[in-house]
Amino acid sequence: MTPITITYPLTVQVLAALAVALVISLIATPPVKWFAERVGAIDVPKDGRRIHKEPIPRLGGLAIFIGFVLSVVIFAEIDREIQGILLGSVLIVSIGVVDDIVPLRAWQKFLAQIVAALIPVFHGVSIYLISNPNIFSDNPYLLFGHFTIPLTVIWIVGITNAVNLIDGLDGLAVGVSTIASLTMLVVALFITDDANIALILAALAGACLGFMPYNLNPAKIFMGDTGALLLGYLLATMSILGLFKSYAIISFAIPFMALALPIIDTLFAIIRRVIRGQSPMAPDRGHLHHRLLDLGYTQKQVVFIIYLISGFLGVIAVIMTSSGQVRVVFTVLAFLVVAITVFLASRSTLLRPKNKCCDPCDVCDEPEPKELEGQTRIGDDHDTD
Repeated sequence: MTPITITYPLTVQVLAALAVALVISLIATPPVKWFAERVGAIDVPKDGRRIHKEPIPRLGGLAIFIGFVLSVVIFAEIDREIQGILLGSVLIVSIGVVDDIVPLRAWQKFLAQIVAALIPVFHGVSIYLISNPNIFSDNPYLLFGHFTIPLTVIWIVGITNAVNLIDGLDGLAVGVSTIASLTMLVVALFITDDANIALILAALAGACLGFMPYNLNPAKIFMGDTGALLLGYLLATMSILGLFKSYAIISFAIPFMALALPIIDTLFAIIRRVIRGQSPMAPDRGHLHHRLLDLGYTQKQVVFIIYLISGFLGVIAVIMTSSGQVRVVFTVLAFLVVAITVFLASRSTLLRPKNKCCDPCDVCDEPEPKELEGQTRIGDDHDTD
């Protein structure tokens, strides 16, 4: 594929798509919050995985969906593939809304995800080949043939659930999704010849950014399964269009780099639960954010650390697709980000675990009443982790 020529009009369009989605999502969130309260879509702290003390409305994913769809309709071309993705996202959002109001069984949501994944597949969105990772092979591409449809469905359903599983702290899943969508936006500009993909990814990033002020700790609204499933679904399907369909040598690695954190966290969760004899869908406190919280980090510190990891992986993904002077610039940028982060972490208490003591002493600046007090919830998704 020939990379997009990044012209001034395209830059304006991409920024406009991002800005419009951001503003619409920002404006739509308060009405969605009101609606969630009226229909009873409330996250009540009823178990040990939730630490927020007051009921908080969910359904925030509706605001993200509204901002995203309206921006796409305004700026993007709705071809057959995009039509399939949008139709599938409507089903995903519908299931999420129902689940946020009246919790569904895991198998019901899983079945709906498979159907939603098949919709874009039959509209031409599929992983039918990747660049051959075997450097000793004479064949430059690896064709999947009859395995195209099952592999594509597994990818879409897997990423959809991976994002849902990391939705355990205020602002975590939406922040990681924002970083992933921005990463794919930059990568798409480098290795594809379809400006439409860049506009859609810009709309996705903007919709996430518009919702974030309401979702950062302390959260005023959760995005619920409506938002977590939607973001995972859109990242999965757009990665197929924007990244897997590139014939660049490293194209197969880029989607994994952009979405590495939720993918790895989910794989470890599945392995951990199977070893324990549990269902892979059984909720637990073994995710990365849980581990960091148990080490004594505050929720804000944990989210900041995971943002850094996601951002670093995103920069690496961009470096892998760039060349020449661009690669040098991003390499230097990645080095500076890591260097500054390490310096700040060593010179301040930003990334130091909070001392868990019960009384004031010369170690703590202020008392910590209880072990879990002062932190908010863990686990926005209420029945399947």
